[in-house]
Amino acid sequence: MKRLLFSVFTALLLAVGTAWADTFDDGFAAYKRGDYADAVKLYRQSAAQGNEYSQATLGYMYKYGQGVAQDYVEAVKWYRLAAAQGYAKAQLNLGNMYNNGQGVAQDYTEAMKWYRLSAAQGDAGAQNNLGYMYSHGQGVPQDYAEAVKWYRLAAAQGYASAQFYLGNMYAKGKGVAQNYAEAVMWYRLAAVQGDADAQYNLGYMYSHGQGVPQDYAEAVKWYRLSAAQGNTNAQFNLGAMYFEGKGVSQDFVRAHMWLNLSGTSGEVDAVKNRDIVARKMTPQQIAQAQIMARDCQQKNFKGCE
Repeated sequence: MKRLLFSVFTALLLAVGTAWADTFDDGFAAYKRGDYADAVKLYRQSAAQGNEYSQATLGYMYKYGQGVAQDYVEAVKWYRLAAAQGYAKAQLNLGNMYNNGQGVAQDYTEAMKWYRLSAAQGDAGAQNNLGYMYSHGQGVPQDYAEAVKWYRLAAAQGYASAQFYLGNMYAKGKGVAQNYAEAVMWYRLAAVQGDADAQYNLGYMYSHGQGVPQDYAEAVKWYRLSAAQGNTNAQFNLGAMYFEGKGVSQDFVRAHMWLNLSGTSGEVDAVKNRDIVARKMTPQQIAQAQIMARDCQQKNFKGCE
Protein backbone atom coordinates (compact mmCIF):
# COMPACT_ATOMS: atom_id res chain seq x y z
CA MET A 1 0.00 0.00 0.00
CA LYS A 2 1.53 3.28 -1.05
CA ARG A 3 1.69 6.08 1.43
CA LEU A 4 2.14 9.76 1.05
CA LEU A 5 5.58 10.91 1.98
CA PHE A 6 5.70 13.39 4.77
CA SER A 7 6.22 17.11 4.85
CA VAL A 8 7.25 18.21 8.28
CA PHE A 9 6.90 21.62 9.92
CA THR A 10 9.15 21.85 12.94
CA ALA A 11 10.02 25.15 14.53
CA LEU A 12 13.34 24.85 16.30
CA LEU A 13 14.56 27.75 18.38
CA LEU A 14 18.30 27.37 18.57
CA ALA A 15 21.18 29.64 19.44
CA VAL A 16 20.82 32.12 16.61
CA GLY A 17 21.61 35.82 16.50
CA THR A 18 19.48 38.09 18.64
CA ALA A 19 17.78 39.84 15.71
CA TRP A 20 17.07 36.53 14.01
CA ALA A 21 15.79 34.97 17.21
CA ASP A 22 13.49 37.90 18.01
CA THR A 23 12.00 37.97 14.52
CA PHE A 24 11.72 34.20 14.37
CA ASP A 25 10.10 34.08 17.81
CA ASP A 26 7.61 36.76 16.79
CA GLY A 27 6.85 34.89 13.57
CA PHE A 28 6.32 31.65 15.45
CA ALA A 29 4.01 33.39 17.93
CA ALA A 30 1.99 34.84 15.04
CA TYR A 31 1.80 31.40 13.42
CA LYS A 32 0.57 29.78 16.63
CA ARG A 33 -2.23 32.31 17.02
CA GLY A 34 -3.28 31.74 13.41
CA ASP A 35 -2.12 35.09 12.05
CA TYR A 36 -0.41 33.59 9.03
CA ALA A 37 -0.08 36.84 7.09
CA ASP A 38 1.89 38.44 9.93
CA ALA A 39 3.91 35.26 10.39
CA VAL A 40 4.93 35.32 6.72
CA LYS A 41 6.02 38.94 7.02
CA LEU A 42 8.15 38.22 10.08
CA TYR A 43 9.61 35.00 8.75
CA ARG A 44 10.51 36.75 5.52
CA GLN A 45 12.53 39.36 7.41
CA SER A 46 14.44 36.66 9.25
CA ALA A 47 14.85 34.51 6.12
CA ALA A 48 16.31 37.44 4.20
CA GLN A 49 19.08 37.55 6.81
CA GLY A 50 19.83 33.89 6.15
CA ASN A 51 17.96 32.21 9.00
CA GLU A 52 17.47 28.64 7.76
CA TYR A 53 14.57 27.93 10.11
CA SER A 54 12.62 30.89 8.79
CA GLN A 55 13.49 29.90 5.23
CA ALA A 56 12.21 26.38 5.80
CA THR A 57 9.05 27.63 7.47
CA LEU A 58 8.37 29.99 4.57
CA GLY A 59 8.73 27.01 2.26
CA TYR A 60 6.12 25.16 4.29
CA MET A 61 3.72 28.11 4.26
CA TYR A 62 4.03 28.52 0.50
CA LYS A 63 3.49 24.81 0.00
CA TYR A 64 0.25 24.82 1.97
CA GLY A 65 -0.95 28.34 1.17
CA GLN A 66 -0.79 29.68 4.71
CA GLY A 67 -0.79 33.48 4.69
CA VAL A 68 0.17 33.45 1.01
CA ALA A 69 -1.21 32.00 -2.20
CA GLN A 70 -0.14 28.38 -2.55
CA ASP A 71 2.99 28.34 -4.69
CA TYR A 72 5.09 25.18 -5.01
CA VAL A 73 7.84 26.94 -6.96
CA GLU A 74 8.26 29.49 -4.19
CA ALA A 75 8.16 26.69 -1.61
CA VAL A 76 11.01 24.93 -3.41
CA LYS A 77 13.00 28.17 -3.48
CA TRP A 78 12.85 28.59 0.30
CA TYR A 79 13.35 24.91 1.08
CA ARG A 80 16.43 24.92 -1.14
CA LEU A 81 17.97 27.92 0.65
CA ALA A 82 17.50 26.25 4.02
CA ALA A 83 18.60 22.83 2.74
CA ALA A 84 21.81 24.33 1.32
CA GLN A 85 22.65 25.43 4.86
CA GLY A 86 22.35 21.84 6.04
CA TYR A 87 18.95 22.05 7.75
CA ALA A 88 17.75 18.45 7.83
CA LYS A 89 14.01 19.17 7.77
CA ALA A 90 14.40 21.41 4.75
CA GLN A 91 16.43 18.71 3.01
CA LEU A 92 13.64 16.22 3.73
CA ASN A 93 10.96 18.58 2.44
CA LEU A 94 12.96 19.49 -0.66
CA GLY A 95 13.31 15.78 -1.33
CA ASN A 96 9.55 15.46 -1.01
CA MET A 97 9.02 18.19 -3.59
CA TYR A 98 11.23 16.34 -6.07
CA ASN A 99 9.60 13.03 -5.20
CA ASN A 100 6.10 14.39 -5.80
CA GLY A 101 6.95 16.73 -8.70
CA GLN A 102 5.74 19.81 -6.85
CA GLY A 103 7.35 23.05 -8.04
CA VAL A 104 9.98 21.03 -9.90
CA ALA A 105 9.96 18.21 -12.41
CA GLN A 106 9.55 14.88 -10.66
CA ASP A 107 13.01 13.46 -10.12
CA TYR A 108 13.45 10.44 -7.85
CA THR A 109 17.26 10.61 -8.10
CA GLU A 110 17.26 14.21 -6.86
CA ALA A 111 14.80 13.27 -4.14
CA MET A 112 17.16 10.51 -3.01
CA LYS A 113 20.03 12.99 -2.87
CA TRP A 114 18.22 15.24 -0.41
CA TYR A 115 16.80 12.36 1.61
CA ARG A 116 20.33 10.98 2.06
CA LEU A 117 21.64 14.30 3.30
CA SER A 118 18.80 14.58 5.80
CA ALA A 119 18.96 10.92 6.83
CA ALA A 120 22.71 11.20 7.46
CA GLN A 121 21.83 13.75 10.14
CA GLY A 122 19.47 11.25 11.75
CA ASP A 123 16.17 12.61 10.48
CA ALA A 124 13.66 9.77 10.93
CA GLY A 125 11.32 11.00 8.21
CA ALA A 126 14.13 11.02 5.66
CA GLN A 127 15.29 7.58 6.79
CA ASN A 128 11.75 6.28 6.36
CA ASN A 129 11.50 7.80 2.90
CA LEU A 130 14.84 6.29 1.88
CA GLY A 131 13.49 2.93 2.97
CA TYR A 132 10.42 3.46 0.83
CA MET A 133 12.46 4.45 -2.21
CA TYR A 134 14.68 1.38 -1.90
CA SER A 135 11.66 -0.85 -1.34
CA HIS A 136 9.98 0.41 -4.50
CA GLY A 137 13.05 1.00 -6.67
CA GLN A 138 12.47 4.72 -7.09
CA GLY A 139 15.66 6.60 -7.95
CA VAL A 140 17.70 3.53 -7.03
CA PRO A 141 17.66 -0.18 -7.92
CA GLN A 142 15.13 -2.02 -5.77
CA ASP A 143 16.90 -3.36 -2.70
CA TYR A 144 14.79 -4.79 0.11
CA ALA A 145 17.75 -5.30 2.46
CA GLU A 146 18.71 -1.64 2.11
CA ALA A 147 15.07 -0.68 2.63
CA VAL A 148 15.00 -2.67 5.86
CA LYS A 149 18.17 -0.93 7.02
CA TRP A 150 16.64 2.54 6.66
CA TYR A 151 13.22 1.54 7.99
CA ARG A 152 14.91 0.07 11.04
CA LEU A 153 16.85 3.26 11.76
CA ALA A 154 13.66 5.33 11.59
CA ALA A 155 11.62 2.76 13.49
CA ALA A 156 14.16 2.75 16.30
CA GLN A 157 13.43 6.45 16.73
CA GLY A 158 9.75 5.66 17.18
CA TYR A 159 8.68 6.77 13.69
CA ALA A 160 5.31 5.07 13.25
CA SER A 161 5.30 4.89 9.46
CA ALA A 162 8.70 3.16 9.47
CA GLN A 163 7.51 0.74 12.14
CA PHE A 164 4.54 -0.12 9.93
CA TYR A 165 6.73 -0.63 6.87
CA LEU A 166 9.26 -2.69 8.81
CA GLY A 167 6.39 -4.86 10.01
CA ASN A 168 5.41 -5.35 6.38
CA MET A 169 8.92 -6.42 5.46
CA TYR A 170 8.88 -9.08 8.18
CA ALA A 171 5.37 -10.21 7.30
CA LYS A 172 6.31 -10.64 3.63
CA GLY A 173 9.89 -11.81 4.11
CA LYS A 174 11.39 -8.98 2.07
CA GLY A 175 14.97 -8.12 2.97
CA VAL A 176 14.64 -10.27 6.09
CA ALA A 177 13.53 -13.79 6.88
CA GLN A 178 9.75 -13.94 7.18
CA ASN A 179 8.82 -13.62 10.83
CA TYR A 180 5.20 -13.01 11.80
CA ALA A 181 6.00 -12.46 15.48
CA GLU A 182 8.47 -9.73 14.56
CA ALA A 183 5.92 -8.24 12.18
CA VAL A 184 3.34 -8.14 14.97
CA MET A 185 5.80 -6.41 17.27
CA TRP A 186 6.42 -3.58 14.78
CA TYR A 187 2.76 -3.30 13.81
CA ARG A 188 1.85 -2.96 17.47
CA LEU A 189 4.38 -0.19 18.05
CA ALA A 190 2.95 1.77 15.12
CA ALA A 191 -0.66 0.91 16.00
CA VAL A 192 -0.47 2.28 19.53
CA GLN A 193 0.69 5.57 18.01
CA GLY A 194 -2.52 5.66 16.00
CA ASP A 195 -1.27 4.43 12.63
CA ALA A 196 -4.47 3.23 10.90
CA ASP A 197 -2.74 0.84 8.49
CA ALA A 198 -0.78 -0.75 11.31
CA GLN A 199 -3.98 -1.12 13.33
CA TYR A 200 -5.62 -2.85 10.38
CA ASN A 201 -2.68 -5.19 9.85
CA LEU A 202 -2.51 -6.00 13.54
CA GLY A 203 -6.19 -6.87 13.44
CA TYR A 204 -5.53 -9.10 10.43
CA MET A 205 -2.72 -10.91 12.25
CA TYR A 206 -4.98 -11.62 15.23
CA SER A 207 -7.81 -12.71 12.94
CA HIS A 208 -5.58 -15.22 11.15
CA GLY A 209 -3.36 -16.26 14.05
CA GLN A 210 -0.15 -15.05 12.42
CA GLY A 211 2.56 -14.30 14.97
CA VAL A 212 -0.02 -14.37 17.76
CA PRO A 213 -2.65 -16.86 18.93
CA GLN A 214 -5.84 -16.40 16.90
CA ASP A 215 -8.09 -14.00 18.78
CA TYR A 216 -11.15 -12.65 17.02
CA ALA A 217 -12.06 -10.23 19.82
CA GLU A 218 -8.60 -8.67 19.65
CA ALA A 219 -8.87 -8.51 15.87
CA VAL A 220 -12.16 -6.63 16.18
CA LYS A 221 -10.58 -4.20 18.64
CA TRP A 222 -7.89 -3.19 16.15
CA TYR A 223 -10.22 -3.21 13.15
CA ARG A 224 -12.48 -0.78 15.03
CA LEU A 225 -9.67 1.64 15.75
CA SER A 226 -8.55 1.58 12.13
CA ALA A 227 -12.11 1.79 10.76
CA ALA A 228 -12.73 4.88 12.88
CA GLN A 229 -9.90 6.55 10.96
CA GLY A 230 -11.53 5.75 7.65
CA ASN A 231 -9.48 2.71 6.67
CA THR A 232 -11.71 0.99 4.11
CA ASN A 233 -10.07 -2.42 4.54
CA ALA A 234 -10.70 -2.30 8.27
CA GLN A 235 -14.30 -1.25 7.67
CA PHE A 236 -14.72 -4.17 5.28
CA ASN A 237 -13.25 -6.69 7.72
CA LEU A 238 -15.19 -5.28 10.65
CA GLY A 239 -18.36 -5.75 8.64
CA ALA A 240 -17.33 -9.33 7.92
CA MET A 241 -16.71 -10.00 11.62
CA TYR A 242 -20.20 -8.77 12.46
CA PHE A 243 -21.70 -10.87 9.67
CA GLU A 244 -19.94 -14.03 10.83
CA GLY A 245 -20.20 -13.30 14.56
CA LYS A 246 -16.46 -13.56 15.12
CA GLY A 247 -15.19 -11.63 18.13
CA VAL A 248 -18.61 -9.95 18.40
CA SER A 249 -22.21 -11.03 18.55
CA GLN A 250 -23.59 -11.57 15.06
CA ASP A 251 -25.24 -8.34 13.94
CA PHE A 252 -26.43 -7.97 10.36
CA VAL A 253 -27.30 -4.30 10.82
CA ARG A 254 -23.76 -3.37 11.85
CA ALA A 255 -22.31 -5.67 9.23
CA HIS A 256 -24.35 -3.87 6.57
CA MET A 257 -23.36 -0.47 7.94
CA TRP A 258 -19.60 -1.13 7.87
CA LEU A 259 -19.67 -2.85 4.49
CA ASN A 260 -21.75 0.02 3.12
CA LEU A 261 -19.21 2.55 4.43
CA SER A 262 -16.34 0.59 2.92
CA GLY A 263 -18.20 0.30 -0.38
CA THR A 264 -18.94 4.00 -0.47
CA SER A 265 -15.20 4.61 -0.33
CA GLY A 266 -14.63 2.46 -3.40
CA GLU A 267 -14.28 -1.12 -2.18
CA VAL A 268 -16.20 -3.04 -4.87
CA ASP A 269 -16.18 -6.31 -2.91
CA ALA A 270 -17.67 -4.50 0.06
CA VAL A 271 -20.73 -3.58 -2.02
CA LYS A 272 -21.12 -7.19 -3.14
CA ASN A 273 -20.87 -8.46 0.42
CA ARG A 274 -23.21 -5.77 1.71
CA ASP A 275 -25.83 -7.03 -0.74
CA ILE A 276 -25.28 -10.59 0.47
CA VAL A 277 -25.89 -9.43 4.04
CA ALA A 278 -28.99 -7.53 2.91
CA ARG A 279 -30.61 -10.78 1.77
CA LYS A 280 -30.71 -11.89 5.39
CA MET A 281 -32.23 -8.63 6.65
CA THR A 282 -35.71 -7.19 6.85
CA PRO A 283 -36.48 -3.92 5.01
CA GLN A 284 -36.63 -2.21 8.41
CA GLN A 285 -33.15 -3.48 9.31
CA ILE A 286 -31.73 -2.32 5.99
CA ALA A 287 -33.24 1.14 6.49
CA GLN A 288 -31.76 1.28 9.99
CA ALA A 289 -28.32 0.24 8.69
CA GLN A 290 -28.44 2.91 5.99
CA ILE A 291 -29.31 5.60 8.53
CA MET A 292 -26.48 4.43 10.77
CA ALA A 293 -24.02 4.52 7.84
CA ARG A 294 -25.05 8.10 6.94
CA ASP A 295 -24.70 9.21 10.56
CA CYS A 296 -21.35 7.50 10.86
CA GLN A 297 -20.05 9.17 7.72
CA GLN A 298 -21.20 12.58 8.95
CA LYS A 299 -19.28 11.96 12.17
CA ASN A 300 -16.18 11.08 10.13
CA PHE A 301 -16.44 7.46 11.32
CA LYS A 302 -16.04 8.39 15.00
CA GLY A 303 -18.37 7.00 17.66
CA CYS A 304 -20.28 4.80 15.24
CA GLU A 305 -20.76 1.91 17.64
